[in-house]
Amino acid sequence: MATISAPEERPRGIRTLRLAVAQSTVPEDPTDRGALRAAGQEIRALMVKASAAGARLVQFPEGAITYPSKHVMEAGPAGELVPADWSRAAWDVMREEAESITALSGKLGLWTVFGSLHPLTPPNRPHNSLYIVSDRGRLVARYDKRFLSHTEVSYLYSPGHQPLVIEVDGIRFGFALCVEANFPELFAEYERLDVDCVLLSVMVDDAPRARVAQAYGTLYNYWLGYSIPAQFSATAPSGIIAPGGRWLERCPTNGHPALAIADIDLDSQDEDINVAVRHARPWRRSARAGLYDERIPVRDPRSNVHTAF
Repeated sequence: MATISAPEERPRGIRTLRLAVAQSTVPEDPTDRGALRAAGQEIRALMVKASAAGARLVQFPEGAITYPSKHVMEAGPAGELVPADWSRAAWDVMREEAESITALSGKLGLWTVFGSLHPLTPPNRPHNSLYIVSDRGRLVARYDKRFLSHTEVSYLYSPGHQPLVIEVDGIRFGFALCVEANFPELFAEYERLDVDCVLLSVMVDDAPRARVAQAYGTLYNYWLGYSIPAQFSATAPSGIIAPGGRWLERCPTNGHPALAIADIDLDSQDEDINVAVRHARPWRRSARAGLYDERIPVRDPRSNVHTAF
C-alpha cells in the first residue's frame, strides 16, 4: 500500500489530481466526548464538500479528531508537567469517529488523510499519526510523527521511525506533521523518494511555519498541502503550494472550517510550475549526483591557492 521506489523505476505520464486541503476545528481535550464527536461531524461535512468539488483526496490537520493540550493531559497537582494519563482519553469515541470517516470515504470514493492519536500496547505511549484512508473505505496506511517537540517526547507520545509514500492516481504523496517542518532532512528525503506532493498537517498558530512550507516548494519543486486548525486560520490559513513556492489556493482567515482546492497537474503549463518540475528539479538532481566532480580544476594552483589575487 505504501510505495517507495527509485525515481528511475517510475514511468512518467499525464497525471492530474484534484487536492482539497481542509482547515477544521481541532479539539484539545481527548476526554471531551462531545467535542470529539463534533470534530468527526465537521470532518465528514468537509469531506462531502470536497467530493462535490471533484476532489480525489482531502487532507485534514494534525490531530483533526483531537490534539491534546498539555494543560489537559500533562498538568500535575501543582501545575507542573507530568506524563500524560492516557487511560482518561475517550479512545472508544476516537475509534468510532475514525471508522465513520473511513466508511464515508468509501461512500464518496474519496481518499482522506486525517490526524489523530494511535494507541499502542501499554505502557508505551501512543503515536501522533496521520491515517490514510482509500477511496474504497479502507485504512491503507498510517504515518507516525518521527520528530517530536520536547513536550511531546517527554510527556505524550512515542516517535515513529519511517517515511511514508502513497500513490494515488499516479501522484506520489509524502507526509509530515507540524514540528517536522523544522527538520529539512525529512523534506529532502521525500525529494529523493520522488514524491510529487508532501502533505504537511500542523497544529500550531505560527506564520513562519507556513513560510517554511512554502520554502520547501521552492527548494524541492514539489507541491505541498498545508493544513491547519480553523481556529488558527487568522495567522496562516490552510492552502496548497505549487512547485516553485507559489500559493495556488488558501482558505479564508476568518476562523471557520473551509477547504482550499487546486489541481496537482504534472503537465501544467503555468510558467513557474513548468520551470520547477521540468527544469529546476532535474537540474538539481544532476548537480547532487556528481555533475561537477570532473570539472573541478584540482591541479590548477590558481584554484588551490586561496591567499593570492
